[in-house]
Amino acid sequence: MFLVHRHGLYSILECRDQYLRRLEFRRVPPYKAILLQTYIYFLSDISISYLAALGKPTTFSRVEDVTLLLGVQCVFEFKLENAKYWRDCVEAIVSLVDEGVFSISKDGISLRAMDPSGISMVSFFMPSKAFSTYEIEKNTSIGLNLDNLSKILSRTRDNEGLVLKDADNKLLLEFVSSNGKRRYKLQMIDIKAKEEKEPKVEFDANVEVDGEHLKNVLKDASLVSSYVAFKASKGQFIISAKGDSGELEEVHEVDGAEVKKVVADKDVNAVFNLEFLENMVKSSPVGNSIALALKTNQPLKLSYKIGDASVTYYLAPYVEE
Repeated sequence: MFLVHRHGLYSILECRDQYLRRLEFRRVPPYKAILLQTYIYFLSDISISYLAALGKPTTFSRVEDVTLLLGVQCVFEFKLENAKYWRDCVEAIVSLVDEGVFSISKDGISLRAMDPSGISMVSFFMPSKAFSTYEIEKNTSIGLNLDNLSKILSRTRDNEGLVLKDADNKLLLEFVSSNGKRRYKLQMIDIKAKEEKEPKVEFDANVEVDGEHLKNVLKDASLVSSYVAFKASKGQFIISAKGDSGELEEVHEVDGAEVKKVVADKDVNAVFNLEFLENMVKSSPVGNSIALALKTNQPLKLSYKIGDASVTYYLAPYVEE
């Protein structure tokens, strides 16, 4: 983004200068650059002279007012009152994939990606209403190294807000507190991956379980095996694991506390990789429910909310040959 924001005001001259620097970064052909520079200088000078003649200020409280004057558009700028919110969302994604493409539209920010092994997928969506400020000039997409993004966000401190905006082919992250600001720039990357589609499965059972309880059961299962079986029948949900060192079986009836709902059109039994499951559930906030959609020997659909954002995972089953 090429607009400088100072003391709540956007300056025409600062906007002009940063836009011209952006032309240099993008290596615009010389003849085009000269024409654009002349055009921008003309518009900015005329705008300032006109406003001064009317006794009007040449700084504005809204980005849109400057961009409309100069015909220069910002791509996006988002603000969150709590930086830890975005940190938690990114953690839910990076638990499976280390790079991905965020699609940005007027409705919100989304990402869908397969893990490197190809047996799991994450689908993320954060609606525009989750942000305190959500400004977008046009639909766009940005490729990022999510591992690097996660490392930056791990430095989030208490009572910090967060501003996200584009800055010369980089993502600018500005942490804002009452004591000052910290800015990081993360290079955007070109990810030539095909658009992933969510698996189309007609599930036979839907289970809703307390998130913390499911995390604990999976930890229990990891003591005896690397795989865990989910079984669902009318009003009952069973989690079991079996390995060389022992066995585990936990039988749950619908009680409204640990298991909130079990709806099964037919009995279901499927086995899944335990490490992947643990990575999927670890970002579920305390007090949240996790929804499981199951079908025998078919991919699992696991989903939960992080505030207004939604995270959905798919995991291929383990089938013995």
